[in-house]
Amino acid sequence: MKTVYIVRREHFNAAHKLWREDWSAEKNEEVFGKCSNKNWHGHNFNLFVTVKGVPSEETGFIIDLKELSRIIKRDVVETLDHKNLNLDVPYLAGLLPSTENLIIKIWEILETPIAEAGGSLAKLRLEETENNFVEYFGGAEPF
Repeated sequence: MKTVYIVRREHFNAAHKLWREDWSAEKNEEVFGKCSNKNWHGHNFNLFVTVKGVPSEETGFIIDLKELSRIIKRDVVETLDHKNLNLDVPYLAGLLPSTENLIIKIWEILETPIAEAGGSLAKLRLEETENNFVEYFGGAEPF
């Protein structure tokens, strides 16, 4: 059998501020621009979770998509949706909540439960805006 990749999209809304306490307001503004707004700002995030594997001969699935959706919603969406990433999310405490840092944390959260459900996490894509997104391959080189 051949390896197949399957993708599930989930959505959450969250606010954050990119700000370093050890920098002046001017330097934060220079580096982070509008993202350093003292009153925060929010995004409508789209998370794409790519799982790879060989389809089961019995079901034809790599992973049951209902189970994949349940894992993502339980472990990621419920912890991030309508939250302030700087203040409300314990696993981001002390970490600048850039989209890059956020996607690494999401990988760390999802990798084990997806493996336990029979899949192998291959890639995450986190869209912050329609023009800006990050992709992460768990530290592996994608090509």
